[in-house]
Amino acid sequence: MKAHTKETQAAMTPQKSLQYLKEGNQRFQDNLGANRNLMQQVSETTHGQFPFATILSCIDSRVSAELVFDQGVGDIFSVRIAGNFVNEDILGSMEFACKLAGTKLVVVLGHTSCGAVKGACDHARLGNLTKLIEKIEPAVEAVTEPEDNALRNSSNLDFVNTVAVKNVQLTIENIRKESPILSEMEKNNEIMIVGAMYDISNGSVSFDV
Repeated sequence: MKAHTKETQAAMTPQKSLQYLKEGNQRFQDNLGANRNLMQQVSETTHGQFPFATILSCIDSRVSAELVFDQGVGDIFSVRIAGNFVNEDILGSMEFACKLAGTKLVVVLGHTSCGAVKGACDHARLGNLTKLIEKIEPAVEAVTEPEDNALRNSSNLDFVNTVAVKNVQLTIENIRKESPILSEMEKNNEIMIVGAMYDISNGSVSFDV
C-alpha cells in the first residue's frame, strides 16, 4: 500500500475518509494489517504529505491512532493530549491540517477507562495537571446520573466511561464554537467532525458518539 498523494487525497471525501478509518479499525481487530512497506512510504512522503484525516486522541499508551486505525506513514495527522480536549494551540493545529494540508475528516477519539477522565471525576489536583483536569471537569458536571456523590468517582467505571463520551461531545462543540474556520468548512461539506470511542478491552472503535 502506497502513501497518499495529492491526487488520492483530492479524491477522498469526508464520508470515504470515515469509511477508511472504520475499515482500518476492523483490520486492527482482526489482526490483519494492510500490506504496506513503511520505509517505502517514508521515501514517498519525503517531499510532501497528503493525509486524509486528523485525529485528536488521548496520550494513553494503549490508544495510538495510527495503530488502532491501521494507518501508515503520511495517512493521518495525530494530535494527542491527556483527555483529548481542545485549546488554542490544538485548534490551530487542526486548522492547519484541514484548511492548509487538506484533510477531510476530524475525529475526536475518547476511550474507556481514561486516566485523565478518572482524574476529573475525582477532581484530582497535582501541579500542572490541575489545569488540565479542570478542562475535563465540565463533562463530569454535565453527566447528571448517578446523583449519589459516592458513585460519582473513578471507582465507578460506568460513570467514568459516560463522562468520557460526554467529554468527546463537549470537545466537538468547542471545536465548532471556537474555530470559525473548521465550523465553516463543516457547513460547506469540506470536512466532517465526528466523535468516537475506543474500547481498550477489545480494540474496537465506535463512531456512534
